Amino acid sequence: MVQRYFQKAALVVALLAGGRAKAQDVLQYVDPGIGTAHSRWFFFTPAAVPGGMAKLAPSTNGHYGNAQGWEAVGYDVRHKSIEGFVHFHEWQVGGVSFMPTTGPLKVVPGQLDEPGSGYRSAFDHKNEIAQAGYYKVKLDDHQITAELTATKRVGFHRYTFPSSTQAHVILDIGRKQGESGEVTDAKVRMVDATHFAGYVITYPKYVASYDPQGKVAMYFYGQLDKAPASVTAFTKEGTRAGERTAKGEGAGLALNYSTWSGEKLEIKVGLSYTSIANARTNLAAEAANLNFDGALQQARTVWRRELGKLQVESPVKANKMKFYTGLYHALLGRGLASDVNGAYPKHPATVGQLDKQEQRYGYINTDAIWGGYWNLTQLWSLSYPEWYARFVTTQLRLYKDKGWFGDGLANSEYASGVGTNFVGLAIAGAYQAGIRDYDVSLAYESVKNNELGWKGRPVGSGKMDTKAFIRYGYIPHLDGDGRNFVTDSTGSNFSASHTLEYSFSAFAAAQMAKALGKNNEYQELIKYASGWQHLFNPANKLIQPKTAEGKFIDKFDPLQPWRGFQEGNATQYTFYVPQNPKALIKAVGDSSFNNKLNSIFEASSKNDFGGGKTIDAFAGINALYNQGNQPNLHIGWLFNFSGKPWLTQKWIRQICDNFYGTEPIHGYGYGQDEDQGQLGSWYVLASLGLFDVKGFTDLRPIVQFGGPLFSRATIRLGNGKVLQIEATNTSEKNCYVQSLTFNGKPIKNCWMYLDQLKNGGKLTFVMGSRPNKNWGVAEPPPSIQ
Repeated sequence: MVQRYFQKAALVVALLAGGRAKAQDVLQYVDPGIGTAHSRWFFFTPAAVPGGMAKLAPSTNGHYGNAQGWEAVGYDVRHKSIEGFVHFHEWQVGGVSFMPTTGPLKVVPGQLDEPGSGYRSAFDHKNEIAQAGYYKVKLDDHQITAELTATKRVGFHRYTFPSSTQAHVILDIGRKQGESGEVTDAKVRMVDATHFAGYVITYPKYVASYDPQGKVAMYFYGQLDKAPASVTAFTKEGTRAGERTAKGEGAGLALNYSTWSGEKLEIKVGLSYTSIANARTNLAAEAANLNFDGALQQARTVWRRELGKLQVESPVKANKMKFYTGLYHALLGRGLASDVNGAYPKHPATVGQLDKQEQRYGYINTDAIWGGYWNLTQLWSLSYPEWYARFVTTQLRLYKDKGWFGDGLANSEYASGVGTNFVGLAIAGAYQAGIRDYDVSLAYESVKNNELGWKGRPVGSGKMDTKAFIRYGYIPHLDGDGRNFVTDSTGSNFSASHTLEYSFSAFAAAQMAKALGKNNEYQELIKYASGWQHLFNPANKLIQPKTAEGKFIDKFDPLQPWRGFQEGNATQYTFYVPQNPKALIKAVGDSSFNNKLNSIFEASSKNDFGGGKTIDAFAGINALYNQGNQPNLHIGWLFNFSGKPWLTQKWIRQICDNFYGTEPIHGYGYGQDEDQGQLGSWYVLASLGLFDVKGFTDLRPIVQFGGPLFSRATIRLGNGKVLQIEATNTSEKNCYVQSLTFNGKPIKNCWMYLDQLKNGGKLTFVMGSRPNKNWGVAEPPPSIQ
């Protein structure tokens, strides 16, 4: 029911705003409400532009925070009240909440299920609009309509008030929000009659764990289009009428007004992670002469341009909604942390300055890239190379500042979350995909160090068991419950999954060395790419953890998560050899491999491929297969390597149809590990029929084909050329490829080289309801180059 409100409202807004919108305006297919019953903090931020710093969203329970630092918090579509509108939403970063109210002044948000306990307000989804770049809601308790939009670094509010002598705007600054952790300091003050400024400093859980000397600071400078009649300051100690400055825990200001019915108040807020001065600079640069309507029009223009780089056609509206909402999430995540003048937050709690080359792309906050090579980086490589370059230049700047990559970053502070590090692999993939607008020598040096370096390695850079991997060729197992994240120079609780991951990333680094003519270093690195073989047990045909003495662990359960395997189990992780599928297939046995993998998908289809039927962030980690988490996302494509590409076509289509939904509860499964656009990006690639299990890390990257879901797709490539994909007769039942041509020439294999596709042209698939077992099997995709 709820998603219909989001969808209808989004369509109306898209068609009415900014003049005449085209009938196929992509904005009508973006539904930010999908999956919002289990929203990670950064998931639901409709009032934002692609990759922006300003990510405004309503919060239903953000001030509660969460115990483990990553759980769902912020906006839950099942909640019935809103406590404020928050400006910062990134991995481990959150703060600065505003709330318009009427009636007697209240300065605490109150409890979710206790109406009247604070300034929060009930709302009805029928009076709510969420769209890419825009949010609107009616606050029933206050009879106020609130609207939000944004530029890159400026948040815009528009509040429409009833007639009231007790109208307020609560600037609630000194309270934790989402994943941010406790507030250690905060301050807000009125600069003059219509301007305010301040900051909030927090100590998030993952910063405390991985970069304990760090902190996360957020700064703001705001402008009101009408001066308040009076100001009330407050902290956790209470209120102080007439005071215009508040400092410390719980700090905030209440801006008090008398309003007439229908009176509108606009607020624009410059944001920064470096200083109030730079927040003011950002405001002046992006919004000096911009009002709410102008910002909204700009935001929609940007979203149309970026989403429109991929155009798809289908009579099934739900498929287009899944596609464009997935693409929306891919473009929404990993937001800017640098200012318009190139200032950026630098560890420890200082300010750095980007050079001109780095300023071209900007510096970002980012969740881990764990699994991102099976979704985000491939999407970036095709149509958004500047996004890929932004990720690379951010990590290279961090390497210059701190000496090591950081898988997850919050204002340059390490916030890993997974304790491993795939940044080197992602950078190697960028180089092989032709994205090289950075210091390549520095990039290679840092990639190699990420794979082999261990002396003085800080905990926050991950891979603390690198020394053990180099010594043994695998990670020795340290027993325990796994959830303690015990990893050191002798081994790890996640010994098997780390071994598989490091083997893959060593392969990627080796290919980069080879491409640069560093043959000795290639030989040094490539030997570690076979590390998985140490843990392959020929007796059960599974990857099984080993002790330092070389013995397989006992009491082994192939479906047990957390013991040797992070967020997964042995059955799932056994297929984690993307760098050499041929060798894995041979080890398992050709026919056994296909039978085993197909039976896994047969069984998993009954449980929506690990997505389950109830809300659970870790649904599927003890299942045979888990589409909802990163380690599994390449597995369905392995049939292309094992001589049965029609099974890739079958199962990838079923995952697209059944795991992915268009509802607040059934969005990305039931619960999600979306991680700033990863699952959405996977759907985009899979529905186009394009994927690479190696994440473009080969010396000459390849693309494997599935069965395109859309009858037509037009992809504007990053090099300015166009790739068209036509799938004749494609439908829910017609998921099997009968034949394929590229620019009119027959393609007999289920793969091509990436550089061929990036030349542009037309792929023409003919689809049918039954497998053509003679197509795609002439030559399997290369496993080793």
